[in-house]
Parts: sequence; structure tokens; C-alpha cells
Amino acid sequence: MGGHEKTYRDATGSLLLPRIIRLDDNLYGAAFTLMKLVPARHILLKAEESGLLGPNTEVVETTSGTFGLALAMQAALMKRRLTLVSDPVIDPALHRRLVDLGARVEICAHPADVGGFQQARLDRLDRIRAERPDTFCPEQYTNPDNPASYTVVAEHLESTLGELDCLVGPVGSGGSMCGTARALRATRPGLRAIGVDTPHSVLFGHPDGSRVLRGLGNSLMPGNLDHREFDEIHWCTAAEAFAATRLLHRSTALFQGPTSGAAYLVARWWARRHPDARVVVMLPDEGHRYQDTVYDDAWLAARGLAGAPPEQPVEVVDPTRPSDVWSRYAWGRRSLGQVVGAAAGELIA
Repeated sequence: MGGHEKTYRDATGSLLLPRIIRLDDNLYGAAFTLMKLVPARHILLKAEESGLLGPNTEVVETTSGTFGLALAMQAALMKRRLTLVSDPVIDPALHRRLVDLGARVEICAHPADVGGFQQARLDRLDRIRAERPDTFCPEQYTNPDNPASYTVVAEHLESTLGELDCLVGPVGSGGSMCGTARALRATRPGLRAIGVDTPHSVLFGHPDGSRVLRGLGNSLMPGNLDHREFDEIHWCTAAEAFAATRLLHRSTALFQGPTSGAAYLVARWWARRHPDARVVVMLPDEGHRYQDTVYDDAWLAARGLAGAPPEQPVEVVDPTRPSDVWSRYAWGRRSLGQVVGAAAGELIA
């Protein structure tokens, strides 16, 4: 390993693993500086080692959030050209940071008729790759190296906490929760996995719709999402997630983003209902990007998003019908087809 190579590997490697923090009697938080560094770093380094990233290969990807930031950080250290395709919801502070790291950011101004901005971004990405023959796309939604990269996180959790009974975390691409749960179940098959989504995300049966809460949920079904890994699913609204993010900050001093707040709301409820279980919750990124939004009382009030987090979820019997409050469904490690079919009264093998 050359000196330059070791430098950029160690720079991102030092931020890779989460801090493990006790949040309650039986609840622990895995607090990441930037969780998406785990797959971004793993995928790019593996691509370079395998030859998929040649000397002049440009990295291209679609993103509106932290995976793009993670790629920009890693690409800067590897001296790689990077083009990111995003949309108008990308926040200005993130956009500035991506550009400062050397990334080229292309904005899709209009959503696709089907699949919204995510499909529009994918279409633009396809055109870029057709125009530029020497490119590499990490493809976070379908690349199996995304969930596989979280083996290192599972090993860290086991070595720090020992045997775990329940893993809670937000779901977007499916990589972090599916990869971590799968690795933990190699030695602890009874581990419960609880996914946190948001209403009007298609991931667990809802029809696609407008969503205020970003960083979890999806308008398209990612190939890396294995529904059979999940024991139960919770849907949290933006207002509930924002309130829980502020509660997490006030009660533990952890300064995290709203996906962490949503996961904390669910994990705290579940851990208190199961006091003999050892529970860990994935807290994906820090709160610096949200100081002018989630952490601003005036911003919340102006949008009708202020308030206290609820104490418990509403149980739903049909996961295809979005609720306007925090809701919960016993998924039972079934495929999407099995669950949707059961909700419709159909028998699906």
C-alpha cells in the first residue's frame, strides 16, 4: 500500500464506525458522523482494486442527500472526478459543500411523470453514462456491495455490546438495515429488525406521494431492499420525526438529523415495551445540515410542523393505506407480495 493510498483510506476510515452511546436502560444508539460513508468508501475502494475504476474513470451517481456527500468526500481523497445528479430539494448548504469538495452537481428541474424526481434523476444519469464512456456508477439502490459493506458495522456492534435482541433503523436504499441485520443474524438468528419509513413512500406498500421527511423512504423500489429481513415496520410523519429529533438532542445531547429522530422515536417505544431486550438504534448522520430547519422553532411553526412527539404508534391492518400519524405494522419477515396479498385477502406463496 502506497503512502498516498494509505492517507485517503485512513482519512475516511476514521469517520466510518459509529459511536455507541447508552440512551436508556436497555437502549443504545449507534451514532454515525455520516453513515453513508460505509457503502461509499467500500464501493469505491473495491471498484478501484478490481479495475472498474481506471486511471481516468469518472464516478457518476444520483442523489439528493448524504450518499452524495459521502461519495464527494471519498472521491476528493481519491482524486477522482465526480458528477452527481440531484433535484431542487437538495438543501443549499449541502450543495455548496459538494461543490467545494470538487463534485459537479447537475439539477433535474422537473419530475418524471412516473417515479417523480428519482426517476428523472435516473434518466439523466443514463444519458450521462451514454455520453461519457469511461464512467463508474456505485448504484447504491441495486449494488449488493451496499448492504455487504455493513458487515463491519455489525461486527462493531457485536464487539461493543455483545448479543443484541433488536435492531431499529430508517430505510431508504435498504442497504444499512438489510446488511446489518443479515450480518448480525449469522450468529443471532432471533434478532428482531424494525424498519422506519414515512407515509407515501413505496418501500412497504404505500402509494407514492409527496413527502416532507427526507433521508428515508423512496419513490422507487430499490433492489437492495429485502422485505423478508423485517419483523415490523413503522411509518413516521415529518412532524413526529422532527419533534423526536429535538427530544433526542434535549434528552441525550446527541445532535443528529431527522432520520435519526424517527428511528429514535420507534426504538425508545419498543425498548420500553421490552425491558429485558438489548436494543440498538441506527442514527445515520449529524444535525449540522438541519440547524436552519429542524432545529429552528420559527421554521417548524411556520410550516405547521411544531409539537411534541406522540407516545405510541397506531396499529394498522392494511400497510397499503397511509396514515397521517405514526403507525405500525407487524411485517413478519415476509416478502412485499406476501404482505400486500394478505392485506387484499389474497393467498400468495
